[in-house]
Amino acid sequence: MKTQFVTDNNGNKTAVLLPIKDYKKILEELEELEDIRLFDKAKKNDDGKRILLTDYMKNRKVKNG
Repeated sequence: MKTQFVTDNNGNKTAVLLPIKDYKKILEELEELEDIRLFDKAKKNDDGKRILLTDYMKNRKVKNG
């Protein structure tokens, strides 16, 4: 990954420039990590109860009229 830094007048790094390809790859990896985090959270809170999608849809129609 080739990166370039933007610096202020004092030489402090204030920003990073990187190729779009690398930026998109980083975004994809962050999204994957978020999906894993959400899955782990859902798995931890799983009470084991399940309902069929058809039953859910029937109940939803009744509630929404």
